[in-house]
Amino acid sequence: MQYESFFSLYWRVFDSIDEGAAFFHVRRVTILRWLSGDFPINPMAEKLLIIKARGYLPNDMNWQGFRINEHRAVIITPEGREFAPRELDCFPIWKAEYYALREKHGRIQAPPHQPALAPAEPFRGGRRQKAAPWIPSREKNK
Repeated sequence: MQYESFFSLYWRVFDSIDEGAAFFHVRRVTILRWLSGDFPINPMAEKLLIIKARGYLPNDMNWQGFRINEHRAVIITPEGREFAPRELDCFPIWKAEYYALREKHGRIQAPPHQPALAPAEPFRGGRRQKAAPWIPSREKNK
């Protein structure tokens, strides 16, 4: 990857130097060196930047136009429809139901857009579970 393309892609994906440094797990000065062109860009950083810019989807014709919104945890189709990753479990059932209903009643001309389901929260009940007590390994056998 050329420095100019890394520079433009970096600023398209990240809003600040610190945000990129946190993503790549490097110090701020390393990002500044990469962006200035003084030092060669780490090849893994290039690959991670491309993956982040693509939205974690493969560079394949089948996925062209699809996007992922990390903050809302939704997949966005090229037509603008959104669905949560948890909804993928139900797609085979919905597809079978759709074909059965279409065969019986015909096509629906303008199906309504449904918002994506809310993502599953990691902590239920609004409170975190208490962490297990940490016991140093040298004291575990005593």
